[in-house]
Amino acid sequence: MEIKIIKPSFRLETIFDEETVLKMLEKIGRISHKSEAKIKEDSAKEFVKKIINLGHESVLEHFSITVTIICDRGVSHEMVRHRLASYTQESTRYCNYADEIIFIKPVFFKKGSPEYDIWKKVCETAAWEYQKLISLGRKSEEARTILPNSLKTEIAMTCNLREWRHIFSLRCSSFAHPQTRETFIPILKCFKEKLPIIFSDFAIENNHQSPYPFVAQKIKAAP
Repeated sequence: MEIKIIKPSFRLETIFDEETVLKMLEKIGRISHKSEAKIKEDSAKEFVKKIINLGHESVLEHFSITVTIICDRGVSHEMVRHRLASYTQESTRYCNYADEIIFIKPVFFKKGSPEYDIWKKVCETAAWEYQKLISLGRKSEEARTILPNSLKTEIAMTCNLREWRHIFSLRCSSFAHPQTRETFIPILKCFKEKLPIIFSDFAIENNHQSPYPFVAQKIKAAP
């Protein structure tokens, strides 16, 4: 059986522009000190920068972003451990993969290497045996038991901005699993482009030390 092998990817579901988000956060953030009179046409950027530097990130919880992520089941198991988020995930109980099974390529196995060939052979075997179980009349929720962590899954993830910052600090660091970094660093890059004021304190570096060398870390604010 021929299997399909792809790389992880994502799509941004929430439509927004930075200026609107920052102005809303400033309007809400000034409620605590009743300093709304200080709002000016160009004051939002500096206000949001200030609350982030001071660690007053609760204000960031008032705006959420949804991202749909294509990754392997192993990475998704790490994702759903973040409790301050909402998820809708492709169900292996109800989705039948008898016609086509898609796997996510491990970032640390180079195509054509002995390790890659072993991995691919196991995936092909699992796919073939899955098909056989379905042909024997077993339900997809039963046949799924033989599918490996590399099985592709699609999962929609909604978090507020504060939680996204927390997630990136964990899942993009050098301590994160290489495939988790491969999944989340492109999302962080997108957020840095769309909301540079809120995510500019994350630095993405290439340390050339791992199968997926890109890592990200938060830069400490100046005292």
